[in-house]
Amino acid sequence: MTLQQQIVGNAMQMAVCTLNPGQTVYCEAGKFLFKTANVSMETRLGGPGGRSGGGQQGGAGGGGGMGGLLRQAMGTAMQVGQRALAGESLALQSFTASGGEGTVGFAGVLPGEMRALELSGSRAWFAEKDAFVAAEDTVQFGIAFAGGRTGMSGGEGFILEKFTGHGTVIIAGAGNFIDLNPADFGGRIEVDTGCIVAFEEGIQYGVQRIGGLNRQGIMNAVFGGEGLSLATLEGNGRVILQSMTLEGLANALKKAQGGDKQGPTGGMFSTHVG
Repeated sequence: MTLQQQIVGNAMQMAVCTLNPGQTVYCEAGKFLFKTANVSMETRLGGPGGRSGGGQQGGAGGGGGMGGLLRQAMGTAMQVGQRALAGESLALQSFTASGGEGTVGFAGVLPGEMRALELSGSRAWFAEKDAFVAAEDTVQFGIAFAGGRTGMSGGEGFILEKFTGHGTVIIAGAGNFIDLNPADFGGRIEVDTGCIVAFEEGIQYGVQRIGGLNRQGIMNAVFGGEGLSLATLEGNGRVILQSMTLEGLANALKKAQGGDKQGPTGGMFSTHVG
């Protein structure tokens, strides 16, 4: 069953999903907004229907009896461990309609856009931490690691959310979205590490230093606001970027409250007095 969903709102969008009888959608804890009375809600440490984030299935699908239960428990424990390591919510909430169509609404946590991605089973999608809002129970939600060297350099890119399977997954980001394909720009684009929302499997993600340890490199890092590194995205596939970063939003709020005492270097050379 295809998930019927509508993205509504402007400055802070919401997703309103219409569920057929027996259809299930799940979200990360804290993203639920409202539901009709005939939609049941269940909170699990594992994915919906006993699925783990890696797509493992317990019960009959994983072999019955104690062996199946053990595999299911191990899959759930692995998922919870990955989510804890990634700093994600440990629980997922499932919503199922019964006795007729039901409606459930979800919202993100930052002012910005939402996007519904349709998975056909041929390509996975990767998203930044906290981008996930909700998905059909036919979509498996896991955690992917971009690699130590990339992660230590890129910050945003070390831990990624990974979506596989068939169906609809809804993601959210900050500010406005733009869809790009690196293939339309010579096969490679360079991006602020905080502006990546999601990209298709087949896109190669990396991190490069901005200039060298010379005068211009230091000027870029200190006064340019980008730090020492940029993310690189290469290949042929869809990329979604956001116009606002969490760090930028936090700095703007801090400045508006009169708390920005750091000057143009962003506090790189400042000291705190307790």
